[in-house]
Amino acid sequence: MKFEIITTTERLTTVCEQAATQQYVMLDTEFVRTRTLYPKLGLVQLFDGTTLSLIDPIAIEEMEPLWALLRDQSVTKVLHACGEDLEVFQHYAGCLPVPMLDTQLMAAFLGHGISTGFGALVSEYVGVDLEKGEARTNWMARPLTDKQLDYAAADVYYLKPLFETLLTKVQEKGRVAALEDECASLMLKRTQQTDPDKAYLDIKNAWQLNPQQLAVLQKLAKWRVLEARKRDLALNFVVKELSLWKVARYNIKSKAMMLREEFDEREVQRHAGRLVKMVFDTEDMNPADYPEKIVRLVDLSGYKQLVKKIKDEVTKVEAETGLASEFLASKKQINQLISWAWKNERPQDKKPEMLKTWRQPLFEARVLPLLDR
Repeated sequence: MKFEIITTTERLTTVCEQAATQQYVMLDTEFVRTRTLYPKLGLVQLFDGTTLSLIDPIAIEEMEPLWALLRDQSVTKVLHACGEDLEVFQHYAGCLPVPMLDTQLMAAFLGHGISTGFGALVSEYVGVDLEKGEARTNWMARPLTDKQLDYAAADVYYLKPLFETLLTKVQEKGRVAALEDECASLMLKRTQQTDPDKAYLDIKNAWQLNPQQLAVLQKLAKWRVLEARKRDLALNFVVKELSLWKVARYNIKSKAMMLREEFDEREVQRHAGRLVKMVFDTEDMNPADYPEKIVRLVDLSGYKQLVKKIKDEVTKVEAETGLASEFLASKKQINQLISWAWKNERPQDKKPEMLKTWRQPLFEARVLPLLDR
């Protein structure tokens, strides 16, 4: 397996221009993320079928030739389990690899589970057993070891024969359009950044709080998201989620109360003043401006019975299509469907995933009658 390490913008330009002449290119990234909000990009692997390039973003001053290739819609970018890779590209390039096909999703359209690993698929379809062990290594270290480089190169080298085999099988099943829809949907999700004003909805046990407490939590959670973005720090390394919830739940207004509630001392030292101020600021709010009490689906009458009925229909579709039930309709997608029907008054411009694209003909006639209360 021959590869080249790319360390200059000039060579990167040549490699990307060559890749732009191909219909498909294989793509992967290696990154590190421990305390940071955003991933730290350590390596980009690119294979156009002829040249296998390990692109060093630490050494290269200008990565625009690669970002231009990502935007080139005449070239389909092929990745595996690309969710985090998309996040990397969105952060560093400000764009996503369009168009894109994900071999993990391709495998799902052939009946595999939605989280089938690259190694397992390469073993089954290419007949090669890949070595493991370098995925969580330090990709920011320089120089990279031979083992790291070989591992990174293998990820795109064997991606090509895997992709070609899976593509033929997906074409034979007549599922290429569905695959393209699913990949496009995945990319759309990755471009949707969290609204800071709604960040409180992601706090565990927020549903236990009353509207006034939620108003406090909303301010705290918004501040934490903005602080994390500004400092490139993982959310829980700004202030722990439980700490925000405690401030809102117990109306905490002093450092002493924080320490009694076993807050991290560093949180208290750095942010106590800001947190307490937000509690006091909320006292001046008009109650009409408080967020609404959070109503959980599980607490609604008939929810569990409806979930069972929907899952029964999913099982029938699984038997008919050969697709895994968790791929056809995950728990999150089932809840999205029920929320759309029971809480949001069924807006047609915000249909849930089970009623859109390739899933619509499979589920619409089956589940819509079940949603009436």
